[in-house]
Amino acid sequence: MIDTTPSYLSDYRDLYRKDPREAARAWFRDAKYGLFMHYGLYSLMGRHEWVQLREAIPLAEYAKLAEQFTAEKFDAMAIAEFAKAAGMKYVNLTTRHHDGFCLFNSSEWGFTSAKAPAQRDLVGELAVACEVHGLGLCLYYSHGRDWKHPHAPDNADWGGSPRPKYDPPEESYAYGEQHDLQQYLDFMSAQIRELLTNYGPVAAIWLDGIAVPLSGDKTKFRCQELYDMVHDLQPQVLVAYKQGLLGTEDFFAPEHRVPKASDQPRQVGELGDVSGKLMEICTTMAPGSWGYKKDTTGSHLSEDDVWAKLKQAGADGANLLLNTGPLPDGSLDEEDVKVLLAVGQRLEREGFPS
Repeated sequence: MIDTTPSYLSDYRDLYRKDPREAARAWFRDAKYGLFMHYGLYSLMGRHEWVQLREAIPLAEYAKLAEQFTAEKFDAMAIAEFAKAAGMKYVNLTTRHHDGFCLFNSSEWGFTSAKAPAQRDLVGELAVACEVHGLGLCLYYSHGRDWKHPHAPDNADWGGSPRPKYDPPEESYAYGEQHDLQQYLDFMSAQIRELLTNYGPVAAIWLDGIAVPLSGDKTKFRCQELYDMVHDLQPQVLVAYKQGLLGTEDFFAPEHRVPKASDQPRQVGELGDVSGKLMEICTTMAPGSWGYKKDTTGSHLSEDDVWAKLKQAGADGANLLLNTGPLPDGSLDEEDVKVLLAVGQRLEREGFPS
């Protein structure tokens, strides 16, 4: 009998044979700590991952960044080895951020790293590295917010900054009666299907952009259909949509802290009490930015800062997903590397803080 257990679940082999998703949940609870990476065209500018929206950079001008995207120092094997040395059990990469640029080769979309000068499928490279090193591969995907697709949520119908406010209006966007959200939903489903069929075992699909569906009728996004498709394609995959959009997600992944039931609805996805749910806190090494931002150099989290965040996450019964923004060439930020390796050595000596 051929063993089909994903390498990251090798310690849960017997449970995986009985119940793949329960094995994944057990792994997630034990994993505790993961590496998040926000990398894309915005990295080339070094002015925050929302630079296109914040500075209202026209689509045609922003798209020219793809001509400079080489990712020449993005080394998936080195990243996986670094994550292990830092004491992390999984890696989460932005497969497609709000600007629509994909770090994988998609038959649905030409705005990708495979079509850029890099001519590389970075998701595919990382998938191989994670399988080799027994790390869980988690895939970030911008779902609720998109600044490129003509039928993505628009400013007329949704809040949460769906699109940049261009003056004059962006000609490539569909408006009014011409706008068809279903075309965008079909596109996203097709891309997520690609991610789950082309790259081997995936540990999690991690959706972002929750402020948009929370600003209107979230049922229009038909998310349960998407979740069901994910589980049909790979039953062990865990689904997250930030702090929880429907409540049927496998784990919640709020920013910076575990939300309380008394928080405003946007912080808890209108779900109220989140106790008892698998939880992951996502936060970032650089103050106020997830993508590489030049002017934060020298002010990133220290070893003691990271240790405190690990301790707080553990006290809250949550994993910690800690983000670093790779430099324009795809290399890891040495300021973060030094700190995270020191934390890894401390974890090796002392175990997780309690």
